Amino acid sequence: MDEGSVIEVDIYIGIIFRTTVIYLVIWFLFRMMGKREVGELSVLDLVVSIMIGDIAVLSFEDLEKPFIRQTIPMFVLAILQITLAFASLKSVKLRYFMDGKPQIIINQGKIDEKAMRRQRYNFDDLLTQLREQGIIDLNEVQFAILETSGRLSVIKKCDEERSESQVPFPLIVDGEIQEENLDKIGKNHFWLRHQLKKLGETNIKEISICGYIDGQFYIDKNETKK
Repeated sequence: MDEGSVIEVDIYIGIIFRTTVIYLVIWFLFRMMGKREVGELSVLDLVVSIMIGDIAVLSFEDLEKPFIRQTIPMFVLAILQITLAFASLKSVKLRYFMDGKPQIIINQGKIDEKAMRRQRYNFDDLLTQLREQGIIDLNEVQFAILETSGRLSVIKKCDEERSESQVPFPLIVDGEIQEENLDKIGKNHFWLRHQLKKLGETNIKEISICGYIDGQFYIDKNETKK
């Protein structure tokens, strides 16, 4: 085998080796970053995924560069993403800043045009996503919520109209009162604190999530804060 053939074989072996290692590295990094469906990825998740993919491609363009140096940026991106994910678990405000907040597009059967403008969401988008869920008549919709992933969640009207106390969002998340959701049911945080006190819940910071449907509270407490 001549020298040219040996060099060519070495190149192919290098490509195979890098492909295998990059595959395992990407698998490992995405396992570390957690399981989320593609449709549930946040903007930051999507950006990190694209950047990792681009870095992986660049590692094949110059086989002369040290391989470890080309994989370091991938690990840095993954560590940054994991760090921000853990920080957002501790802070609702950071989570809303990074991922945004779900937005009610249809509230009690009425379309909220202002909310649509804020989200740069048009009627074609709305009608398309409603049709995807088998809804043709807007009169069928009680609530439509645009999730942070861009997916539209729809709550249909029941045979009996839903009461004003029914709101598709929790009143407390990670120990923080959701004032906007209280406003939607015509209540305030003084009322909420009083109701919780009657249920024996005096420390709101211990509550992971609190929902309120049909006059009934659903409360899940964070055992790690006890």
